[in-house]
Amino acid sequence: MRFYLLLLSLLVLSSCYESERNCADFRTGTFEFEALSGTEVFKTTIIRNDSIEVDYFDGKSDTSSIRWINDCEYVLEKLNPKNQAEKNAILIKILTTKNDTYTFEFSQVGKVKTSKATAKKVKP
Repeated sequence: MRFYLLLLSLLVLSSCYESERNCADFRTGTFEFEALSGTEVFKTTIIRNDSIEVDYFDGKSDTSSIRWINDCEYVLEKLNPKNQAEKNAILIKILTTKNDTYTFEFSQVGKVKTSKATAKKVKP
């Protein structure tokens, strides 16, 4: 019986915890994040204002329009897609924020499969 009371107490206490989400702090600025693909780490730099995002990756840049759904979610659409795959919009959801970093989830709009990454704000 004592075990069940302890388990119930832990569940109640953990359900009261809410992750910090100051998404508005990350709406604009310059950000960096790294992603692992196989055995290689790829670094991407993002410069974002309220309506445009420019991604710099591997010496190339891509520009996308931004449509904000709410403070923590937005949709990216490439302005000049080079192929059919690049025409697919990407949904970005900021899950948590802490100091100068945020963890986000991204997926193609309408798809179930998501990926997660953490970005760091390097300039306001």
